[in-house]
Amino acid sequence: MQMEVKDQPRYAVVAAVQLPSVTDLEFEASLTELRELAKTLGLQVVHTFIQKRASFDANAYLGVGKRQEIQTYVNGEHEALPGGGVIDAILVDHEISPSQARNLEVEVGCEVMDRTMVILEIFHRNARSRAARAQVEIARLGYMAPRLREMAKLAGPQGRQRSGVGGRGAGESHTELDRRKIRDRIAELQQEIDAMEVERKTQRARRQERQGLATVALVGYTNAGKSTLMRALTGSEVLVANKLFATLDTTVRVLHPEGVPRVLVSDTVGFIKNLPHGLVASFKSTLDEALDASLLLHVIDASDPGFERQLEVTDVVLAEIGADTLPRIRVFNKIDHVGDAAAQAECEASLRARYPDCVVMSARRPDEVAGLREVILGFFQQDLVEAELFLPWSAQQLRGEIYSNCQVLEERADEEGALFKVRGAEDVVQDLIDRLKQQ
Repeated sequence: MQMEVKDQPRYAVVAAVQLPSVTDLEFEASLTELRELAKTLGLQVVHTFIQKRASFDANAYLGVGKRQEIQTYVNGEHEALPGGGVIDAILVDHEISPSQARNLEVEVGCEVMDRTMVILEIFHRNARSRAARAQVEIARLGYMAPRLREMAKLAGPQGRQRSGVGGRGAGESHTELDRRKIRDRIAELQQEIDAMEVERKTQRARRQERQGLATVALVGYTNAGKSTLMRALTGSEVLVANKLFATLDTTVRVLHPEGVPRVLVSDTVGFIKNLPHGLVASFKSTLDEALDASLLLHVIDASDPGFERQLEVTDVVLAEIGADTLPRIRVFNKIDHVGDAAAQAECEASLRARYPDCVVMSARRPDEVAGLREVILGFFQQDLVEAELFLPWSAQQLRGEIYSNCQVLEERADEEGALFKVRGAEDVVQDLIDRLKQQ
């Protein structure tokens, strides 16, 4: 009998400096988010070290006393960890400079991962499509380039210099060579992404031409329930995991059951506070699904006490990619996580008072999903036109297209053919009228 081998748990501690300009609520929300990111990476956070300072320590982020405290803890002055485990990493809740990271690592004797590195590692593990993998690699290389010098210092004298034989110049360092390789690789990856982007645009144009589809993009904070909502709206199996960044690749499905017009729904990568700018840029093509949409569904976790911060983060990122001018419906999801029926009703009333046109729901309640579907269809049907189409018996091959692309309000038949009263998108109806004239 084959025994199941379980992965050894990996442990980490979190370290953070609270500056005077940061409120306790904001600080705690950011720490909670970092712990969630750690969980996604498979790290179990066993302790959090906090220091209030007027500014970050220029040498090693934290002050001397706090660094000593962490060093003592990491080196065994903690409660025994299950399975005789050790602390694998210190997670720092800011992006810190290469020299700060190196000095902290040397002093504490444990790997240091700043917030950006944690997010990059999650993206690296979760990216599936060619485009997402290439974008993640560009972001990682961009992050690594300025840190090579510090890594060479850690490697010692032998890691810094190399012979000029076969190199670009006498005494060219490993660091310079590596930086050159990184620049070349980034340029190569960018060419691949540009080629894929042209291909994606062509595919999207063909898809929209062929089907005349309305498009909706789900946007919002990571872990707000977008994938669960996507599955509920489209009746499809989409990855649903209670982890940050479970979804990195855009998924596109048709709204189900189908209505008029047919609506395409796409899920996008979740946003996060302090998402590194390099990642916003390199994930532009993933977020471009939002730019192509006719309507954005901004999904917000109603049960998160810090949801207002989620709203701000999403608004900022959408503005960065130029999608802030698109029509938007705010969907407060996970209302079922708020508490009992009375607490849910109170929360819903409060949200509706503050955001009059919002939708408050749970993606796990079919009737509320159906209600959201009607709101989506209502948005696209407000611009529909009504017309009468006469279809002679000799042109019955168009009957299927009329039913596929229009809402048939009435159908009457006589000896010459069938008369349809229809509602549909103006360009679709006009196309059918033009083709019937040619019959």
